[in-house]
Amino acid sequence: MLTRGKWTWEVNEDREYVLRGMMEFHNLSQRREIFVPEVDARVKLLGEIPTQDFTTSIKLIPRHTGGYDQVTNARKDGYWPAFILVANSKTAMEVELRIMTQGESLRSLESAWIRLDYISYGPHGRIPKEQHVVLPLRFPLHEEEDGASWLDRTRCSVLPIKTHLLTHLDDPNEIFNKYVKHHHQPGDVLAIGETPLAIMQGRTRHPATVRPGILARMACLLFHPTSSLATACGMQALIDSVGKMRIIMAVFVGALFKILGRGGYFYRVAGEQAALIDDVTGTLPPYDQFISYGPVNVQSTVDEMQRRTGCEVAIVDVNDLSKLTGAVRILGASSGVDSVFLKESLLDNPAGNADQQTPFVLIRSKGKEE
Repeated sequence: MLTRGKWTWEVNEDREYVLRGMMEFHNLSQRREIFVPEVDARVKLLGEIPTQDFTTSIKLIPRHTGGYDQVTNARKDGYWPAFILVANSKTAMEVELRIMTQGESLRSLESAWIRLDYISYGPHGRIPKEQHVVLPLRFPLHEEEDGASWLDRTRCSVLPIKTHLLTHLDDPNEIFNKYVKHHHQPGDVLAIGETPLAIMQGRTRHPATVRPGILARMACLLFHPTSSLATACGMQALIDSVGKMRIIMAVFVGALFKILGRGGYFYRVAGEQAALIDDVTGTLPPYDQFISYGPVNVQSTVDEMQRRTGCEVAIVDVNDLSKLTGAVRILGASSGVDSVFLKESLLDNPAGNADQQTPFVLIRSKGKEE
């Protein structure tokens, strides 16, 4: 397994960016050695203008531990020497991403999407694997309170808050301090989308890493074509999360109650993740090419945020159809949140479902405004 790692900026200038990450290979086997004979990387830049004139380079530098006495010095030609990872150990790989331009400023870039391909070799055979890392490149300046674009509602005002592209590197409390804190007043409620929280928790998965089995290929045919479980990869991602036997039981119970004219029992048996999983196209680029699981530890997250920030917090599942269906799902909320008021405030989905990049929405009761 290859982690996404921790990343830092080393150069942040108009014409050159240098970002450096430290990723780790983990051998989870208790008995077997794993070989890592090949590693390669490529990058896709996303922004508001054509990106073909920007130049990128990636260096993969071995920082090995957890193996036998092997040569660990990086080669100047960029060649990756094969490495043996002993049982129940890990080794590190430094990744240097350099982005340069002779024309347009790099400030127009939104993010970099790095794909790392590697070979896992051992008793299981020679298996191609991959890991994906999304890195934000643009960080919006926060609005001053006087210029904030509050939206007027019957009982409240709401402020969709624009952030940088959230990734596994982000923490909800740090995002609050960077983008929300200067707007917050006592009594406000902060609504956070469930998918942005899942992204910050690293709960995304590229479909290329999913291996659909027979159960997934058959079970997905039972769902409406627009469902996130209507593809083999979406269904297999759920199976990998909750287990094969639970899905078999959910399919059996769901089909039985469907015959009796009562729907929804698949989701009751399969659990919360069945309703929260988003297949590809479920969110903004580049995550529109990923499967996103629902977040975990939701209640502890909102309780910690409330304790650290003083703001009431809720994790919600809202979309553009909520105004028609009345469906605003609250996955978790701190003790001071009025659920009826919160749902009413979010019915028209002020955060949006397109590329608004406003994952946090601050809600202020009309009686609280100054």
